[in-house]
Amino acid sequence: MAVENDSSVTDFILMGLTDQPELQLPLFFLFLVNYVVTVVGNLSLINLICLNSHLHTPMYFFLFNLSLIDLCYSFVSTPKMLMSFISDKNIISLMGCMTQLFFFCFFVNSECYVLTAMAYDRYVAICKPLLYTITMSPQVCSLLMSGSYVMGFAGAMVHTGCMIRLIFCDSSAIDHYMCDIFPLLQLSCSSTYASELVISVIVGSVVIASSLIIFISYFLILFNILHISSAQGWPKAFSTCGSHIVTVGLFYGFGLLTHVKPSSSGSVSQGKFFSVFYTNVVPMLNPFIYSLRNKDIKLALKKTLKRITN
Repeated sequence: MAVENDSSVTDFILMGLTDQPELQLPLFFLFLVNYVVTVVGNLSLINLICLNSHLHTPMYFFLFNLSLIDLCYSFVSTPKMLMSFISDKNIISLMGCMTQLFFFCFFVNSECYVLTAMAYDRYVAICKPLLYTITMSPQVCSLLMSGSYVMGFAGAMVHTGCMIRLIFCDSSAIDHYMCDIFPLLQLSCSSTYASELVISVIVGSVVIASSLIIFISYFLILFNILHISSAQGWPKAFSTCGSHIVTVGLFYGFGLLTHVKPSSSGSVSQGKFFSVFYTNVVPMLNPFIYSLRNKDIKLALKKTLKRITN
């Protein structure tokens, strides 16, 4: 990220989510509440997993990392987004913009790999229960998480490197509430073909590989469930996998809607709309998705509250 850039633009102006004055204050309070709930929800889940020994299992180890990633990448985009609602000009430096882009790509890519590891974990738990403790040993879980963060870091470096090499000389107004790939590509006055090609290959590879592993895992889970004679097989499998399926659907669904390349100003606005769900709503919902019908989390919460009150 220390590569020199020949751009004449040294600062960008983040235009924000909307330019309608009457919506600025209501949206500020709405997203402030969203931000607080996201931080409190994910921090609470992280603390519950750390403080309760019965949650020290592979499933909750992955959930701990998922909550940590959601917490971190809410810090990356939301504060600047909130500033755009209450300031006349929401200015961010070129290096600040690239730093925001780097960390956003890092956490999003890492979450993609963590969700993939969680799908594999659910496959082993349901299809290979007798081998679960061996297959999902602490060493294997640590290796999967380390690999997720290393791959996330590598992907973020590539994305940010492609952006740093672009030249910005005409406009400094980013039609977005954060520094994202496509708004920056549209501002560049240099050729973006190579950057677009590299980014498309990287994103395509990550999405296809992770989606394929998740699909195969759940296909094998479904195949295994169909051969379970017990009447409790379906409910147990759904309670084990339901939260993860919902999380994957939200993450990939809004992610794809957000990052499909815009071809018009209307689709740019549509991309901003979907990115709100991707960057703000999904990180807020994940703690609730994994907690509302989870007996282990409810038990951990009761134990923790009992310790505090006593």
